[in-house]
Amino acid sequence: MEKIVVGIDGSDASKDALRWAVEEARLRSARVVAPHAYDVPLPAPDVGPAPRFDVVDVVSEIHERALKLVSAVVEGVVGDDSTMTVERIAVEGLPAQLLIDAARDAELTEARSRRARAAPTIPSAPEARR
Repeated sequence: MEKIVVGIDGSDASKDALRWAVEEARLRSARVVAPHAYDVPLPAPDVGPAPRFDVVDVVSEIHERALKLVSAVVEGVVGDDSTMTVERIAVEGLPAQLLIDAARDAELTEARSRRARAAPTIPSAPEARR
């Protein structure tokens, strides 16, 4: 079965990308994988003594929040459609590396940026010679 990977970050752009991936998966009888990358912030060094906290609990809580974000986006897009299954993944790390890893055996990968950017203007060959 084909695999379509679509990065999820909670933005409208990632929701649009997931909508596209779900429709494409229906056409191709493919499965959809929706990875989300997150980072665990490190406590900033302070002059005074730092309060004690359990690092394992903090990391676990951040992971659970990341999975909830992915689930909320998937449920918002797919709803109660039982014909479409989207694999939800949350992994600590860089988004680009997560997409590369998840897409190794994928037929399609879809990712959209949170920020709209104008495409750079690339001069044609005659203009570049001037």
